[in-house]
Order: sequence, then C-alpha cells, then structure tokens
Amino acid sequence: MNHDANIYGLTYTQLEDFLIAAGEKKTKAPFIFQSLYRTQISSFMDVADINQRLKTQLAETFSMTLPQLIRQTAAADTVKFLFALPNTDSDKQDHLIEAVLMKQNYGSSLCISTQVGCNMACAFCQSGRFKKVHNLTAAELVSQMIAVQKLTDCTIQNVVLMGIGEPFDNYDNIMQFLEIIMHPHGLAIGKNHITVSTCGIAPKINDYAMHPQHGLLAISLHAPDDTTRSRLMPINRRYPVTELMNTAREYIRITGKKVMLEYIMLHEVNDTPEQAQLLADLIGKDKFHVNLIPYNATENFGFQPSSRARILAFYDVLKKNNITVTMRREFGASVNAACGQLRADYEHSIQQ
Repeated sequence: MNHDANIYGLTYTQLEDFLIAAGEKKTKAPFIFQSLYRTQISSFMDVADINQRLKTQLAETFSMTLPQLIRQTAAADTVKFLFALPNTDSDKQDHLIEAVLMKQNYGSSLCISTQVGCNMACAFCQSGRFKKVHNLTAAELVSQMIAVQKLTDCTIQNVVLMGIGEPFDNYDNIMQFLEIIMHPHGLAIGKNHITVSTCGIAPKINDYAMHPQHGLLAISLHAPDDTTRSRLMPINRRYPVTELMNTAREYIRITGKKVMLEYIMLHEVNDTPEQAQLLADLIGKDKFHVNLIPYNATENFGFQPSSRARILAFYDVLKKNNITVTMRREFGASVNAACGQLRADYEHSIQQ
C-alpha cells in the first residue's frame, strides 16, 4: 500500500478517474464516497455495493489514516482535540495540530487547523510562536473532520478554517479540501456553512472569490489603522488596511456575500471609542459584519483582555454608526481553546 495515498484526499473526480483506470465503472464512485463520508467506514471491506476485487484494490492503493488523538479537553459547549500527524521529516517527531468542536444552537461547528505552525507571527497569537513546518494536505484536513465525528458521534454542520495556521498560505490544499467536503455524495457541507479566515493575504482573497468552491470569508482585522495593525500583525506591512479592505469589497462584489471582520479586544491597545469610530468610518455602508472577540489571555504575551465595559462602549459606537456587530460569547476558555494553547500546554507538560 502507498501510505501517502490517503483516500480522504481524493476529490470525487479523482476517484472517478481511479475507477476508470482500474477498469471499473465510474458509477461506483457514489457508493465509495457515501461509505466514506456518511457511513464513515473504517475498512474498505465495508464499502457498500461494490465487488470484492475493487475493495481489495482500494485497500492496496489507499490508506484511511486518521490523525492520532493525543489529548482531549471538554467544557459544556466546547471540545478541543490535540492530534498528531505522521511526520516524514528526519527528526521523526509528530506534527501536532488542534481542532475545536463548538456546540451551538444552530448546529455543531468544527474549527480546524490548516498548517503545523504558522509564519504570520501575529503578536497576540499562541500558534504564531511555532514556525510553520508543514502545510496540511487535503487528506489531513478532511481526516480532522472524520476523526472528530467518530470520536464524538457528532454530525458537523459548519466548518471554520480558523485553527493553527494561515489557510491562504496553504491555498491549493484548502481548495481541494473544500471541493471534497462540499460534494453532495460526501459530507455535503454547503458554501454558506464553511468559513475561511485569513489574516489578510490580499491576492489569495481575490483567487478565493473567483473559485467555484469558495465559501464565506472572515478577515482577522483587529485594528482599524496601519500603525496599530502593523504592531499586532506583520502581514499588514505587506497588505495595509486600505488595500485589504478594498480587496474585501471586491470579494463582496463578486460573491454577493458579507465579509466577517474578526476583532480581538485587547485592553488599551485596540479597544477605545476613537478606534471604534475609525473602524466604522473604514466600513462605511458596505456589507461587513464585525465580530468582537474576548481575548483568551495566555502567559506568553503582554496583552490583557478588554473589560466588558470597554467592549460594550466599543460595540455602542459601531451600533450608532449602523454597523452590523456581534459580541462572540467566550467559547472554551476553560479548555484552552485559543489557537495553539492546547499544543503549548501539552509540550510544556512533557518537558517538565
């Protein structure tokens, strides 16, 4: 078996091509996809409605490898998973990634990682402490979802690419992943139930808008001016606020969809009423939705969460300017749900 050929990385079209090359009819593809993603089989021998020869050929050609669960933490509304991926690097150490399952009134959402480590170096972000060592393949992205569903017996309705890594720094694998999970014979997750979050790689936002498999878009903005945002997010020096917002407006024009602006509230850094007014002026009348996020403080940074009073004052300024704004309730602080926290805590514990 070629262990690099993980079945979860195959698009539906690629599976059809495999069947034709194997001397089979491509009409067997629906049975295989449905067995993988609806029945969620653990062996190719359990694929429904195909012959034994094809089952054997699938088993000899592909693996069904899932990430290995290293640690799991849970609260009332949140379950966080620390997974290990097989690492082909010379040091043979496991690659550690995280996924977070959030149970909400409108269905379960899964936040997944897209890279091992991250090169964006956002000042407040735990996962940015670990440099990127690996872009997750489409199979590794899909298998996070399968692993979580098997571990929890939960059906995932919404997918958020907001875990460790910058999705648009792994663009091709991300788009293949979206094609796989959107397919009607598979997980059949609709465009409006998938959100890709970026720190602001403007050219890839354009590519995403034009791609037939695009979902929703969230931008980690976190400041309305270049001085503050460049301090928090080095990517801003390459794609400043005005350029980023103009690119986001182009996404809105092409897709007709709103763009979510993620805004982590940092005490006396980006949370003044004056900054709220700057943000309102930046948005104007365009189709943006601001999501104010309480900061999950960690021991490694000098930032503190904004008080509820400061968040409410910021919120009020935006509302008075007719900006669509919500305050995210704080998911998972008790389970180290901020990106990279569970990995950091685990690595710290094993070094003791």
